Order: sequence, then structure tokens, then C-alpha cells
Amino acid sequence: MDDNDDHDTPAARKAAPPESVARPSSDRPIFQALLTPYRSLGRRGFTMMMSFFCLVSLVTGTLFLMNGAWPVVGFFGLDVLIVWWAFSASYRSAKAREEVLVTRTDCAIRKTSPKGDVREAHHNPFFARFSVNRHEEIGITRMSVDSKNVSTEIGSFLNPDDKHSFAEAFQEALIRAKRG
Repeated sequence: MDDNDDHDTPAARKAAPPESVARPSSDRPIFQALLTPYRSLGRRGFTMMMSFFCLVSLVTGTLFLMNGAWPVVGFFGLDVLIVWWAFSASYRSAKAREEVLVTRTDCAIRKTSPKGDVREAHHNPFFARFSVNRHEEIGITRMSVDSKNVSTEIGSFLNPDDKHSFAEAFQEALIRAKRG
């Protein structure tokens, strides 16, 4: 694999290195990725789904109202509200992201929570160990970078296929960083 390869999966995209990481000009990135949670339904799909759900609830609620079952109508509105709330919470959680950068001298992991809180961890690639926990049926269940008494979990929100492709690419990057 070439030093300039980008690892482009739905959840791992090329990203600018974290701003707080100061690197000498000779210490160019070996690997960099932006990990983001996958959402199968975009904003347009959400709008279409909610419109359909509202229409079905309105028609069904009207039929119940015409048959004298007026208390049921409120529950149809409550269903729409609960579905809207659940999808809104899902979209808020999709704002989380992790930036991963590997150079010869640093393995930087910057985690941004959905609320915008940023945590950054640095590991020396020569002493860092990439740990991957696997389950026979599920695949990769946990990935972390460990060094000394510090462990930083990576990509907990990725789907199994993305975890697998990221793990391969990241492991290779750490090996290349150790070779120099």
C-alpha cells in the first residue's frame, strides 16, 4: 500500500489532521481518517417518511373519530411525536466524530462528542499497541490503542464492516510508523 492511499469507507474519510498536533515538516502523515456514525436515512428521506407517517396517522385517526372512538386520535399524534423525537435524537448523536492521525512520531486521536466536547489522546507509535476484540458471530466488538497505562477506544459507533476495514488500515499504518 502506498503512503498516499486514502482509506475511504462510508465512515472513514480523509480528514485534516487535528490542529493541536504540531509536527515537523519531515513528519508527514502516514494515515489519517475521520470516523463518523453511519445514518441510513438522510434528511430528505426523513422528511418523506415523517410526511407519510403523519398522513397515515391522520387518515386512521379520522376514521376512528368518525366511528366515535375520539380518545384514540390523541394516541396517533403521540406516535408521530415519539417517532420524530427518536429520529431527532439519532441525528444529534450522528454529530460525533473521531479524527485519527498516525505519523512516525505520534498517533493522535481526537474525539468530538455530539455536544461538541473534544477529547484528545496521543500515543507514541513505537510503544502503542492496537488491540482488537472479536466475537465469532459479530466480528470486531472493540478497538483500542494502548500504551503504558492509557487506553483509547476507537470507532465504537462503526458498523462491523467498517470496523474491519479500519482495523486493517490502522494496523498497517502503525506497522509502517514503527518501521520508520
